[in-house]
Amino acid sequence: MIRRAAVLFLAALLSLPAGAGPAQAAGYRYWSFWEQDGTAWTYANQGPSLARPADGDVHGFRFSVSEDSADAAKPRGTADFDTICAKTPTADGTKRVALVIDFGTPADAPSGETPPDGRTACARVPEDATTAEALAAVAEPLRYDTNALLCAIAGYPRKGCGEQVSTDGNPAPAEKKTEPDDSSGPSVGLMAGIAVVALLGAAAVWQTRRRAS
Repeated sequence: MIRRAAVLFLAALLSLPAGAGPAQAAGYRYWSFWEQDGTAWTYANQGPSLARPADGDVHGFRFSVSEDSADAAKPRGTADFDTICAKTPTADGTKRVALVIDFGTPADAPSGETPPDGRTACARVPEDATTAEALAAVAEPLRYDTNALLCAIAGYPRKGCGEQVSTDGNPAPAEKKTEPDDSSGPSVGLMAGIAVVALLGAAAVWQTRRRAS
């Protein structure tokens, strides 16, 4: 009975990584893409290079650090299509797309950069234009990576593209391989394992003497 309990205890100890600590939460710094439904923002289910808005649509972009779409920050402001495109007349063969561009907060900015003030713009583009084409018409220069991920709007940020960062806005530390450190002595896990092995031996001796008696 003692031996079985000790084995279970050893298995539980060895299943724990040595020196384990709380995991550091991480997210990604990127431009998220949104569509306005009435007065509410909805995370777009396709990229701006595929979305083809209709005349009168409002699309938004927000630069921030987030873990996934569920906690992504929405574009700020309450401007609607009539306000954004009030001074842009219609024209045959074109459509008007209202855009809200939110460059985020200083906390979300890459090191050494300051986010510009947010802006709105009314893009008048051909009827078959995508949101990416509408954005290019009013907020160049745009920057994309080799996978067509939108990296910068109006030149912001100057570098980086969807990089992983800790939730405090700093670059996430690279994963380190576990290396032995002779100067620190045996790990806690190893010492615990040695103690349990000793316990097993003592239990075996005790059981033998008990049977003999």
